[in-house]
Amino acid sequence: HFRAQSDVRGQQTALINEEIDGVRVVQAFSHEEKSRLAFNAINERLRRSSLLAVFYSSLTNPSTRFVNAIVYLSVGFAGSLFAIAGRITIGILSVFLSYANQYTKPFNEISGVVTEMQSALACAERVFALLDMQSETPDSADAFVLEEASTRGDVTLEHVDFSYRADRPLMRDLCLSVRSGEHIAIVGPTGCGKTTLINLLMRFYDVDGGNIRLDGHDLRDVTRASLRRSYGMVLQDTWLKSGTVAENIAYGKPDATREEICAAAKKAHAHSSICRLPNGYDTVLSDDGGTLSQGQKQLLCIARVMLLDPAVLILDEATSSIDTMTERKIQKAFDAMMQGRTSFVVAHRLSTILHSDCIWVMKDGSVVEQGTHEKLLRDGGFYASLYNSQFEAQD
Repeated sequence: HFRAQSDVRGQQTALINEEIDGVRVVQAFSHEEKSRLAFNAINERLRRSSLLAVFYSSLTNPSTRFVNAIVYLSVGFAGSLFAIAGRITIGILSVFLSYANQYTKPFNEISGVVTEMQSALACAERVFALLDMQSETPDSADAFVLEEASTRGDVTLEHVDFSYRADRPLMRDLCLSVRSGEHIAIVGPTGCGKTTLINLLMRFYDVDGGNIRLDGHDLRDVTRASLRRSYGMVLQDTWLKSGTVAENIAYGKPDATREEICAAAKKAHAHSSICRLPNGYDTVLSDDGGTLSQGQKQLLCIARVMLLDPAVLILDEATSSIDTMTERKIQKAFDAMMQGRTSFVVAHRLSTILHSDCIWVMKDGSVVEQGTHEKLLRDGGFYASLYNSQFEAQD
């Protein structure tokens, strides 16, 4: 019953977290009553399991005390008969009774905490289940450490195989090559493997077959920390930590000076909006960005990468939440930043990648076309259909 209580409490916590995070969507679809009923159903299951767990565990202590009282009574009764018969003295009988009381006392105390002990064991099962989950493959003892200053940015994918599930292969025999300083755009329909490819480059996952090389080093032979220090990444989903604006921008470079932080914010065109905050760069933000708009939060994430000045730049829909005018300004800053650096840009708005050195067109986990924008349009293949479908309404 304690195990059931722990499981249901986990479901209740997950539901509460889900509903609070999506409270605006819940309200927008008038889902409050259904959410309340779902919570009440889980809460009722928690009430029943908690009641049964506490009831049965509460029987232990009085039952133990009752048995111990019978033992004490038996010793006293038998000892009295022996004392009346003159076989033992009253002093010996009192000693026996004292020993019987001392013997049963630990059992009484243990049974008094059996509720907490059973609850702790049920919770411990969930903790150990989490600890026993397979973690990342540890770096080998002789793993190579990439030096940021000497990282060129040559990336090679050699016969890469990868799948999230063994019965559903996603990438098969993928071979690609990027020279240092090239600007690579990755396009394709939703679910084709664009973000998966980025995750493999960052080594959030290891390939199932083949290998990915950075400057000739297999990523599996490089320490994750040094590999990820060589990348600068801006995702579509923004993330800010609890702290000041300056601390969020300097997240990847904690020793940055205020001048460097301001310079990065200016490059990202976030400086003016930061100055309008109550305390400027010292304004404290919550973990969800507080009152900042989605676009403002994304500008801070872009400033964070601008401050790092990485060897390889990865942009996964980095300007999706920003207005068109600001996007053009940031695009110019990115273009200046990408000069001489290898960069990977995942984009759905094809207007942002027209001047890329090479465009990878992905479909079903494979790169079906690659080349410049003009070449791909002349070929009239899958990219041309994507481009035309996106702009035919404007035409």
